[in-house]
Amino acid sequence: MAESKKTEQPVEQMNEEQIPTAEEALEASDEALEQAQETVSEDVEALLAESRSEAEKHRDMALRIQADMENLRRRTRLDVENAHKYALDKFVNALIPAMDSMEMGMEAASKKEASIESIREGIDMTFKQLLDVLAEFNVERIDPKGEKFDPQLHEAMTMVPSPDHESNTVVDVIQKGYTLNERLVRPARVIVAQ
Repeated sequence: MAESKKTEQPVEQMNEEQIPTAEEALEASDEALEQAQETVSEDVEALLAESRSEAEKHRDMALRIQADMENLRRRTRLDVENAHKYALDKFVNALIPAMDSMEMGMEAASKKEASIESIREGIDMTFKQLLDVLAEFNVERIDPKGEKFDPQLHEAMTMVPSPDHESNTVVDVIQKGYTLNERLVRPARVIVAQ
């Protein structure tokens, strides 16, 4: 206990130099406060600068994405327009040779030396060529003669009594029908047995 009394001196026994005055204590606390405010201010400014930098990056990214989306919309619109405009391009290119054959057949038929047999042969070849083009594009003919009447695919023009055919059987085909990819384009117009 005697030792602790030596180290602990009462405030009255301390040197005057060791005791800060109220002004000095106030000044010291003001300086500490200013330093703390400067540090906080610097930290806030650094955070604010960093946040501004991040915001600018995000703004730039958003503008780029917006421009990319606008370009994509424009390209898609042009692609759709071109698809609509040129959808039949392949079909037309496949049909042109058949048209050329038809034209050559008409020229050959107008000549004096043309025979009925050669004209018929040319028409048959052109017709086969047209059927091949249609088949290439999944267009199928409906020729239901002798089949049961199907209202989904056939249009009955008239009904006739026929002892040679079963009831509701197609007796004759007035106009053949067509399907495109198994979807009806035109029904076959038929005469049906009663």
